Amino acid sequence: MKLVRLLSAGAAGLALILPAVAQDNDTDDSRRFTAERVFDIEYATSPQISPDGSKIVYVRHSMDRMKDQDRGDLWIIDVDSGEQRPLVTGGASASSPVWSPDGTRLLYTTSGNGKPELRLHYLDSGDSFSLAQFEQGPSGAKWSPDGKLIAFSMFVADDKPSFATPIEQPEGAEWNAPVRVFDDLTFRFDGAGYLEDGYDQVFVLSADGGSPRQITEADGGLSGPVWLDADTLLATGNLDENRDMQPVESEIYAVELSDKSVRALTSREGPDYSPAVSPDGKTIAFRGFDDHVKAYEEDNLYLMNADGSNVREIAANYEGAFGPLRWAENGRSLYSLVENAGILEIVDVSLNGNVSTVISNVGGESIGRPYADGSFSVSDTSRPIFAYTSASPDRPSDVAVAGRDVQDRVLTDLNGDVLPYLDMAKIEEIKVSSSADGREIEAWVALPPDFTADGSFPMILEIHGGPFSMYGPFFASEIQRYAAEGYVTVWANPRGSTGYGEEFAQLIDKKYPGNDHDDLMSVVDELVARDYVDPDRLFITGGSGGGILTAWAVTKTNRFAAAASVKPVINWMTMGLASDIGPYVNKHWIGANPWEEPEKFLALSPINYVGNVKTPTLMMVGEEDFRTPAWEAEQFYSGLKQNGVDTALIRVPGSPHYIASRPSRLIAKTDNIMGWFAKYDPAKQDDEKDDAE
Repeated sequence: MKLVRLLSAGAAGLALILPAVAQDNDTDDSRRFTAERVFDIEYATSPQISPDGSKIVYVRHSMDRMKDQDRGDLWIIDVDSGEQRPLVTGGASASSPVWSPDGTRLLYTTSGNGKPELRLHYLDSGDSFSLAQFEQGPSGAKWSPDGKLIAFSMFVADDKPSFATPIEQPEGAEWNAPVRVFDDLTFRFDGAGYLEDGYDQVFVLSADGGSPRQITEADGGLSGPVWLDADTLLATGNLDENRDMQPVESEIYAVELSDKSVRALTSREGPDYSPAVSPDGKTIAFRGFDDHVKAYEEDNLYLMNADGSNVREIAANYEGAFGPLRWAENGRSLYSLVENAGILEIVDVSLNGNVSTVISNVGGESIGRPYADGSFSVSDTSRPIFAYTSASPDRPSDVAVAGRDVQDRVLTDLNGDVLPYLDMAKIEEIKVSSSADGREIEAWVALPPDFTADGSFPMILEIHGGPFSMYGPFFASEIQRYAAEGYVTVWANPRGSTGYGEEFAQLIDKKYPGNDHDDLMSVVDELVARDYVDPDRLFITGGSGGGILTAWAVTKTNRFAAAASVKPVINWMTMGLASDIGPYVNKHWIGANPWEEPEKFLALSPINYVGNVKTPTLMMVGEEDFRTPAWEAEQFYSGLKQNGVDTALIRVPGSPHYIASRPSRLIAKTDNIMGWFAKYDPAKQDDEKDDAE
C-alpha cells in the first residue's frame, strides 16, 4: 500500500490542567456545542447498497460514554420507503459490511471476547454466525463470484530472530521478560506498536464456515485480495528483496488457488495497487504512478488485460488524483471518488478517458477535524443506484442515495435529535491571494453564534496534516468547539494540499515547510483586514503536518499570542532515522541521507530556529505515536524551556498518532489547547487586571 499521505489526520483521565476555557458567563450552555456534546455525535460510514439496489447497509457510529469508544452497529435502509432499522447491534462493534453476490447474505467484521471475527448474516432469517476462529484480524474480505468462497488477508507470524537461547528460570521466579530482537528496518508502526515478525498473507474460506486455507506464503506478504475468476485472485504487495528501501513500491500479482503459484502482472517503478476487475473478467483497472521520487504524486488510472498485457493509462489529462474504483455494470466506465477544491465527488470515467461528475456532496466521515473523508457504493443494476455518505458544514455524515430510478435524497438524520437545538457556527468560504506568489488559497471560517465584524474576536488558525491532504466545508467537532467558545476559527488548503492539481501539491516538494507558511499568513491577514478578528488575539494550532507548520510559524513571526503544536515533526533528521516512515522521509521528502547531507534536514527543521521563538507554545503528542514520535515534540519543548520561552508539554497516555481516536482524547485535546490560549489572551489578561483592581 502507498505511504504518501503520511503526516495526516488524549486519553481517558487526561485532566484539563490549564486555565479554564474562554467563554462568556452569560452563554446558555444548553445551546452551546460544549465538550460533552462530542459524546452525542453519531455518523455514518461504509454505506453498502445491495446488488439489486433495493437496500443499503451502513455502519452507524455512536460514542460509548462508559467505554470511551467510537463504536459501530450495522443498520439497514429500504431505499424505496426510506425506512431503517437495526441489523447487527448490541454486541461488539461491527464494521466492513459486504453483500454476497446474490444479495441474501452479508459479511462483516467484529471482535467478540477480544478475538477478531468474520461473521456471516442471513437477511431472510436474521441469523448470524462466526465463519472461523481467528488468532489475527482478517481484513478486506471479498466474495467469490459464485458466492461460495471468501478471500481475505491475515497476518502470519514468522520465527522471531534470536542469537541466544535463554536459560530456564526456576519455577516461581520473577525474572525480567526475555529480550526482544529486531532485524527489520521497520520494526514499529503507528497504531500497531512494535511489530511481530511476519507478513500479511492471502486466505480463502468456505462461505459455510470452517478452517481458512492459506494461499500465499510470500516473503514480503500479499494483501487486498480481489477475485479475477473462480480460481484466480489478485493481490498487492512488494516481494522485492530490497523492499525495505522501496517505501512506495508495490505490484499486482495473480495468485492461483489450484497450485498457489504467484505471478506479477505489473512491473514498473512506482506503486500499482487497488485492482478492480471488469464485469466480464477481461480487464483489470488499477491505480498507481511512475515514481519520480517526489514527496507527492497523484494516483493515475490504468487498465490492463486480465493476463497483465496491454497496460495503458486512461484519463491522463484529468487534473486530479483517482480514489477508490468501482466498475459500472455495463463495463463501459468506472466510478471513482476524487478530491476537487475542498469537496469530494464521485466521477464517471469512460474507457476513452472522459471524466464527468456524478455526485458532488460526498464526505462527513472525519469527526474531529474537517478532512475530506467519505465513501460510496453502487448497485449492479443496468441503471446504477449510488449509496454514499453525504457531507454538510453543520452535520456529520448521513447516508444518501442517488440514481435515475430513485429519488435523490438523504435517507438518515443521525443528529436530528441534537444539533438543530444548538447554536452552531456559521461556515463561510473565503479565497485569498498568497503573499508568496499571488496564488489563490481557499479557506473556510467558522463564525461564533454571536459574531459581529467589529474587530474584537479572538482567532484560531487550525492547520491540516498530511501535508498532502485536503480540508473542506465539513462538520468537525474541534472546529465547532472552538467557535462555541467564542473563537473565529479558520482552516485553509495551503500549497501542498491535494484536490487542486498535482502541480499545486508539488510546490512543497523538498521544501516543506516553506511558502505554505506564507499562504497561511495571507489567510490570517485577510481576516484581520475584514475586521473579523482582533490582531492582538491571534492563535495558531495544527496537528501532524499542521503541527510542524505551527512550530515553523512561531520561528518566523511573533504575531500570535500563543500557539499549540500537536504531534509535530521538529527535527527531520530524527524523523528520517527513528519514525515508522523513516526511509520514505529520507528518499521522497528530503531527497538525501541525514549522515551525508545533514544541512538539508536542518534547513527544514523547526528545531534549527527554536532560538527565534518568543511565542508561548504548547506541545502535545501521543505516548504511543510512532509516526511523529514523542521525542519530536520533546525536542522543541526542551529548546523552548532552555531559551526561557513559556511552554508546556502534554503527553497523551495510550494514544497513537490519531489522538482523537477516543472521544475523551478529542475533548482533552481541544480543551487543553483553548485553556492554553486563554492563559495568554490579552483580553482575558486585561479582564483579570481590572478585576484585581
